[in-house]
Amino acid sequence: MTYDRWYLLGEKRNELLALREVEQYGRDSFGDPDYVSIYGLAPREWYARGVRILGRTAVECTRDRLADRIGADVAAIAGSASSVVDLFAGSANTLHWVARHTDARRAIGFELDDAVFALTRANLSAMGLDVDLRHDSYEHGLTALGDTDADLLIVFVAPPWGRALDPESGLDLRRTQPPVADVVDTTTSVLGRHKLLFAVQIHETVDPASLAELTARFPWFATTIYDLNSPGQNAGLLLATHGWTPA
Repeated sequence: MTYDRWYLLGEKRNELLALREVEQYGRDSFGDPDYVSIYGLAPREWYARGVRILGRTAVECTRDRLADRIGADVAAIAGSASSVVDLFAGSANTLHWVARHTDARRAIGFELDDAVFALTRANLSAMGLDVDLRHDSYEHGLTALGDTDADLLIVFVAPPWGRALDPESGLDLRRTQPPVADVVDTTTSVLGRHKLLFAVQIHETVDPASLAELTARFPWFATTIYDLNSPGQNAGLLLATHGWTPA
């Protein structure tokens, strides 16, 4: 049986994966058994530490090579930051790397899914990572966040893509769950008094109309595509500011 993307999104989506399954997924889909490296460790290393993931997390998580690049690019614009917030934390691996690169004093993540939250909380504890993971929706979580005491707040936005990624037209940011523009609007309505740096995970091919609708909200933005996988399989990053522009 091939542990490809569609298999893991199907019957194994909400099941714990054995180490051999994690490695087989990486080997079959990307030619690399260590593809799902998270928290700075290869699968055999994090598995030995007690970390466990679901099939959906193997597919959806931002692996180390990508999360490291994202963190470095965020830090290049933001410098240091007192707070980083991940609105759809999942494995919290991106949150970990962004906080590490920006030397953030607070790393806060919201995760609504019961199973993902429970596993990620246990994984963070097993790894000894200082991440404040909250079992909450991003809407309520932002409202309950309170005063962040941050000159600049970094907000990572990566809602589930679901059927938003079309093999021909690319990623439609209006069809993510929820739409990225709605997430941005909710965030600015709650935290608009702060200077914000949004970091939005995108795909190498993005529906241009959806991207234009989103970027019209910002005084400054830039996009980067990470050439880490085969053509057609690469993620990217949209960096965009609210309340300020980089010097």
